[in-house]
Amino acid sequence: MNILVWKMARLRVFVFVLTGIACLTESAVAQTNGQQPQLPLPLVPGARVVPLWPVGSPTLKGFDQKEVVTYAPGKPDRIQKVVNIHNPSIEVHLAPQDKATGTAVILAAGGGNRELNVGPEGLDIADWLSTLGVSSFILRYRLQPYTSDGDALSDTLRSIQWIRANAKDLAIDPKRVGLMGFSAGGEQAAWAALKFTGGKSDSTDVIERQDDRPDFVVLVYAGWRRMDLSRVPTNAPPAFLTSAGVDDAFHARQTVEFYDAYFNAKIPAELHIYGHGGHAGGIRPRNGIPFGTWQYRFVDWVADLGFLPKSK
Repeated sequence: MNILVWKMARLRVFVFVLTGIACLTESAVAQTNGQQPQLPLPLVPGARVVPLWPVGSPTLKGFDQKEVVTYAPGKPDRIQKVVNIHNPSIEVHLAPQDKATGTAVILAAGGGNRELNVGPEGLDIADWLSTLGVSSFILRYRLQPYTSDGDALSDTLRSIQWIRANAKDLAIDPKRVGLMGFSAGGEQAAWAALKFTGGKSDSTDVIERQDDRPDFVVLVYAGWRRMDLSRVPTNAPPAFLTSAGVDDAFHARQTVEFYDAYFNAKIPAELHIYGHGGHAGGIRPRNGIPFGTWQYRFVDWVADLGFLPKSK
């Protein structure tokens, strides 16, 4: 009787394990049975879009759902916003060969973790950075109901690793990979600065073996719901932070709090809080007010760090 009970218990454990394996591999099996993840549309015609996770990865959920895009007014070939992201990706915008500096910047657009404003906080920034010889990679990270400090952050960190794994082919210096985030994308830049892992040197995945620490981060009118700033890594990357002031008080306050955490940890950071200018807007001129020139302060800062040539 005791032997029978023991065998039945073993059988229950075996069935439980098989059920767990089936749950873990359901997504992978579906993808290998012809249900491929929906490939993201290029934001502009001809751009190269690279999915961050391989087919069959348990990370991919809702892989059969298409992204929903909104086109820029009067520009039917230029995507302005993206929602419903289940297959995270980066879009490659390499600097012209005759200008390329080897520096790369990942662009994380904002949108309250509900949408990505990839027009003004992605394509417009990439076009401008290209004139400086900087290659850009526009990130499409997962949005709600995915978590910003878990799912989306894993997308952000993997984008850094992908660039380093492919740096030679892209003519990128793997020690010059920065991350620039706007609003909720600034949250991604902040998380990446605080929660990088260094990669997994023993991984069989060549991308996962790469260091996921950004070489510098840029937080532009960044904001988040919650963030523990009590533990800043001693090797956190240098940071550039900017926001409008009283007319964007929520984001200005969090920007200052992040700066204070860096300052107390003795990590190099530069802070620009402008008198006014409101929220969002990327690098638009803002009718000539000082906040419309924050990007030039960024250029001075990143050149001072040695990631761009200094102006003569």
